[in-house]
Amino acid sequence: MMLPPGWPVTLSDGPVVLRPYQRRDARAWSEVRRANEQWLAQWEPTPPGPWYELNSPSSFRYVLRELRRSARLGEAMPFAVCYDGQLVGQLSIGNIVRRAFCSGFAGYWVDSRMAGRGIIPTALALAVDHAFSAGGLHRIEVNIRPENAPSRRVVEKLAFREEAYHPRYLHIDGTWRDHVGYAVTAEDVASEGGLLARWHRLSRPMV
Repeated sequence: MMLPPGWPVTLSDGPVVLRPYQRRDARAWSEVRRANEQWLAQWEPTPPGPWYELNSPSSFRYVLRELRRSARLGEAMPFAVCYDGQLVGQLSIGNIVRRAFCSGFAGYWVDSRMAGRGIIPTALALAVDHAFSAGGLHRIEVNIRPENAPSRRVVEKLAFREEAYHPRYLHIDGTWRDHVGYAVTAEDVASEGGLLARWHRLSRPMV
């Protein structure tokens, strides 16, 4: 079976590394997910069971199987996000559609204990640049609940374009929730050398 464009791959910028998940990540993934229930559950699709059980090391093998399946089919590029060698989050380019659309949706989460260090903006910039180059995509969208200020700051730091308001868009935390739609296209960042170059420029301390 021919692998989809741009996958598998490992990407890095300084201490931030994006790589495919491995079986050995089960315990680290479970520890981070279980420790961050209050931080993450309010923003994620309504779970079909108790958080502690759904985020156990044994449950990880089902998560890994689904991530690998979607990656093999070219429907997603799912990354473990690592910082200084430690697994701290996840970022996926999913719902990939090719041909005339060449688009995907980005989703991400990070350990609350590591938030505020620029990890996810760096990871998103890395993933988008890769999706636009080796991945052959043209547009990346991110849809975020209006109340999710930390997640909205990520895309706003990277100067994504706010494009839409989606009423009752996804079933999150027990009910249908509105989302704000952001997007970036390859043309938006081409003159800047890519989204990572934009992020480095925007995050550079003023002198």
